Amino acid sequence: MRKILLTGAGGFIGSHLAEELIRRNFDVRAFVHYNALGSYGWLDASPADIRKQFDVFAGDIRDPNGVRTAMKGCDAVLHLAALIAIPYSYHSPDTYIETNIRGTLNVLQAARDFDISHVIHTSTSEVYGTAQFVPITEDHMLQGQSPYSASKIGADQLALSFERSFGTPVTVVRPFNTYGPRQSARAVIPTIITQIAAGERTIKLGSIHPTRDFNFVTDTVGGFIAALETKAGVGEVINIGNGFEISIGDTARLIAELMDAKVEIEQDAVRLRPERSEVDRLWASNAKAQKLLGWSPRLAGIEGVRKGLEQTISWFTKKENLSRYRANAYNL
Repeated sequence: MRKILLTGAGGFIGSHLAEELIRRNFDVRAFVHYNALGSYGWLDASPADIRKQFDVFAGDIRDPNGVRTAMKGCDAVLHLAALIAIPYSYHSPDTYIETNIRGTLNVLQAARDFDISHVIHTSTSEVYGTAQFVPITEDHMLQGQSPYSASKIGADQLALSFERSFGTPVTVVRPFNTYGPRQSARAVIPTIITQIAAGERTIKLGSIHPTRDFNFVTDTVGGFIAALETKAGVGEVINIGNGFEISIGDTARLIAELMDAKVEIEQDAVRLRPERSEVDRLWASNAKAQKLLGWSPRLAGIEGVRKGLEQTISWFTKKENLSRYRANAYNL
């Protein structure tokens, strides 16, 4: 199992995962979203010695023929390609159904036809909605509180149905709130860092009371690879999370402290989710990942979050990286 098809390889988590797979001597076919600029997303920023080892396939996950072509000759699939921005899912829900559900179906159909040895399907903690109990185990109820989360619930269930119906070896990995270098400014941590780095001292945010379980990107990547390298998770849903919760407000204050900045937080109405769509609390149980995958976060708890934020701030505040972001704009 050395030839890996990685969908969503040009994205935030996907690019970090692609690089680590190369470091571990996997043969990586990197499926990136075709675009007129010929960009490979964040893979273009990979170190040159790693970048030259990628077998890049540019296509669209919604195209079944392209997916089948990309999968030929591969042993396993890591399926990360998805639309993930929650605010944009209010604006264009149809695209989330086409990409997240139809795209996942294309991957599963091809994997079944080619007798792929293992499919790792990517879920999200958003499928749980606001926690009804904590820490959240994989048995927690599913709640579609946004079109995005509803589309991911559908994709997850479709993936599990292929394992139950056809014996397709599927593992569902459910990352909680991953953060780190290269993350989109649609996410809250880059939003805070880029505003402060741009000189703002009144930071515009949406709701600051919700809690999140922040997991540094290298830990999330480690969870994916741990799931790939064992069949113990086939037919299972497995949380990949820190096991620690912190509010958005406290996260902003911690970032300001690390950046040696005194800030005020201003609630920006346009950044608020609809009241019943807001996920108020997320806090992962990672006991199942420890048991089945032998995985646990290296940057755990508040000290782990602090160390991860230091690395993230260091990356974002480099001039060449900060220039990629529109710090004063709301990114839908």
